[in-house]
Amino acid sequence: MNSTVPTERVAAVRAFNRMYTRVIGVLDEGLLDSPYSLTEVRLLFELSDRGQVEVAVLRRVLGLDAGYLSRLLTKFETAGLVVRERSVTDARAQLVTLTEAGAEVFHALDRRSSEQVRTLLAGVTDEHQRRLVRAMDLIRDTLGPDPRPDTVVLRPPRAGDYGWVVHRHGVLYGQEYGWDSTFEGLTAQVVADYVAGHDPRTEAGWIAELHGEPVGCIFCVRQDEHTAKLRLLLVEPAARGHGIGARLVAECIAFARGAGYRAMELFTVDVLVSARRIYQHAGFRLVAEKKQHLWGADVTGQTWRLEFGP
Repeated sequence: MNSTVPTERVAAVRAFNRMYTRVIGVLDEGLLDSPYSLTEVRLLFELSDRGQVEVAVLRRVLGLDAGYLSRLLTKFETAGLVVRERSVTDARAQLVTLTEAGAEVFHALDRRSSEQVRTLLAGVTDEHQRRLVRAMDLIRDTLGPDPRPDTVVLRPPRAGDYGWVVHRHGVLYGQEYGWDSTFEGLTAQVVADYVAGHDPRTEAGWIAELHGEPVGCIFCVRQDEHTAKLRLLLVEPAARGHGIGARLVAECIAFARGAGYRAMELFTVDVLVSARRIYQHAGFRLVAEKKQHLWGADVTGQTWRLEFGP
């Protein structure tokens, strides 16, 4: 852990906090033009989300002093928003539940909060909305106590993704293998050919997303009437270990089978060991190899083939 944090970074975080608390109205006397403070609204949220819950759990989740939490619950109980009772299984534990009136208050505040955020985002372009949400996700992942589940989504490429594919191929293979710009040029040509002559019946591409960010890609293109070609498999270093490469290859193979191809081929080089393992596990077999000088490096080029059979 880095204990030396530059002063300007501390100042930047504090400036963001001041700006955001003003934007969402935390500094107002009542949050969302209500008689409730931010802490009180958060308490209502936890009660609505968890159903009947122990006071000790609320104290731990919200990080509140026991006396302060007790005063808030007393206020809510007096207003008819919650009921408190002793647990039948543990007399030391006190349970809290929202009343019907409390649920109505919370749902009204929840709707008001959603409308506030919707209004806030309405004046922002779609691209800036995406960037904003990604930035918020990054803050939550970095500073939050619970990381989000690593759910990988495979989707078709959309505007902007093709440039990302070319850029990341150039950067990653340059960093990891020292390949020169001719490899990026090759990638750009493959992408350009795909976009210019794309037939969705015989060709397809996929972008893998993790936490809303593109972290991988693959393309199935037509080599000839009977053979498909697997191209441009890539997985970002930070996303490796989630089985993304194998999922992309499996998706590519499934599409080729469904499109009526009898086989699939791919070209790779010997130094791409992890990719080669994925291909082998998927059933590809090495059919040819040759020492070559490609992209500023001496490599052994390999052709792998998968027969689909009847």
